Amino acid sequence: MKKKLDLAILCGGKGKRLKEITKNNSKPLLKLNNNKFLDILINFYKKYDLNKIYLLVGHKSYLYKNYHNKLVNLTRIECIIENQPLGTGGALYQLKNKIKNDFILINGDSYLDYDFIKFVSKFNQSKNICKIALIKNANYKSNKKLTSLDLNKNKKLIFNEKSKYMNAGVYLFKKDIFKYIKKKKFISLENEIIPKLIKKKLVFGEKNESFFIDIGTKKNLILARKNLLKNTMKKSIILDRDGVINYDYGYVYKYSNFKFKKGVIEFLKKLNTNKFKIIIITNQSGIGRGYYLKSDFFNLHKKIKSYLSKKNIFIDDVYFCPHHPRHAKDKYKKKCFCRKPKPGMILKAIKENNLDRRELFMVGDKRSDFLAAKNSSIKFFYAEENISKQFKNIFN
Repeated sequence: MKKKLDLAILCGGKGKRLKEITKNNSKPLLKLNNNKFLDILINFYKKYDLNKIYLLVGHKSYLYKNYHNKLVNLTRIECIIENQPLGTGGALYQLKNKIKNDFILINGDSYLDYDFIKFVSKFNQSKNICKIALIKNANYKSNKKLTSLDLNKNKKLIFNEKSKYMNAGVYLFKKDIFKYIKKKKFISLENEIIPKLIKKKLVFGEKNESFFIDIGTKKNLILARKNLLKNTMKKSIILDRDGVINYDYGYVYKYSNFKFKKGVIEFLKKLNTNKFKIIIITNQSGIGRGYYLKSDFFNLHKKIKSYLSKKNIFIDDVYFCPHHPRHAKDKYKKKCFCRKPKPGMILKAIKENNLDRRELFMVGDKRSDFLAAKNSSIKFFYAEENISKQFKNIFN
């Protein structure tokens, strides 16, 4: 991804069709087993090098307080609250003075497993205001607006009553979109704004054959609980950092001292190509010892994330432990459950990222890494000097 985007998630709907299910809850916060639907959405996007994630919340906004200012894979979340119903267009209008770049807008009650990088590529060079992801509507009774959509030969969006495609609730906008939103409230993105842009030939689209589901009705919610987590589980790898990804010079916290080991970039590309989730788990007692700050760790990994994203390499999450039982200072001096060889970070990564232990393994360079994997009941490999050459052996 060459250019940073923002992500905005529409979370303001009341979920009237779900009736008693959303009486005391908000639709995006409904659980699918142990995972909130919103967390599944965020997990899909957090690996990309985003500027910020905005939650556009209204109905029962107090339920989102734990998300405000939360950091997910080094990206900050901000909740923008509408104090009165504004409609999807009005909710979008609240971003006008927040966003400076192109941005993705998604519905908080639907999930599309699509090629994000392909979808956003070259968009900033086009004259279009908007790009919309389309999904087949052949055998799916959805509550989505803008059904019967199609593409002309220039991939411009058109209305076609015979088309089997519909709006998937994924939009890529230029900041110029705000010129077309004159009112702050009671305006529908789907029914008013987008149709006008389509008529002006300012919207193009992309057809997807990917897995899609929404939770807007009881029937769809049951289907989501049955199928969504199964479809979002992927092969996964946990990597130790120092000594596996980069050369271990001792307490590396500056980007100028961070050097990728031989074969690592190629290895990470192979993992992404084979659709692996990649998680970094690292002991960082240098924070607890006072050698560097937690903010130094974050700044380093933001630069790593940005560097890798330009090569279309994406890390799904990063976990670190700043504690040490003897050598750390103040609040960091303690026996914790997260410092390897304890399994705390691995178990947290499994829960938060919906990892399947049967399709998960770890690569490390120290006995503490091996023991952490053993204590988590996952497979383990010691990293060789050139990890890329290890690739075939690991997967066999």
